[in-house]
Amino acid sequence: MNTKLCALVGCLLLAEVCAAKEHEDYQKGTLLRMDSAPCGMQEKGGKSVTGELLGTDSQSKKTQEVLCQEYVLQGEKVVYRIRPKDDKHPALLPIGETAQFRLHKDKLILKVTEGDDKEREYIVVSMTPREDHHEAVASKN
Repeated sequence: MNTKLCALVGCLLLAEVCAAKEHEDYQKGTLLRMDSAPCGMQEKGGKSVTGELLGTDSQSKKTQEVLCQEYVLQGEKVVYRIRPKDDKHPALLPIGETAQFRLHKDKLILKVTEGDDKEREYIVVSMTPREDHHEAVASKN
C-alpha cells in the first residue's frame, strides 16, 4: 500500500513539473502589425464550348496573385515575420495585443490570451534582432 501511495505521489509531482515546464517555454511578444504579402499564384482555366466540340486546345486561363497574411511579432530580443501554416482558414489576430509563443522545430507556435487562447502554427518568414535590445545591452556594459 505504501509503495502505491509513493508511486502516485511521484506521478503527480512529475506531471506538475512537466506542466510547469510546458508553460516556461513560452516567450512573450507583441503583435505589431499585419500585412498582405504575395505567396503564390492561383490559376483558373476552362475550355470554351467550341473548344470542347471541335477538340481544339484553346483554353482561357486567368492567373491571379494570391495574398497571405503576414504578421510582425516583436519578442524580447527578436522581431519575427510569420505566416499562418493553415492557408485556407487563417485566424485574424488582434494587433497590439500580447501573445505567447514558442519555437518548436521548424515552426512557431502562437497563442493569444485575449482571443480564444488556442495554439496555432506559423511559418517563420524572417527573424531580425531588435535594435533597442542591442542598445540596452551596450549601455549596461
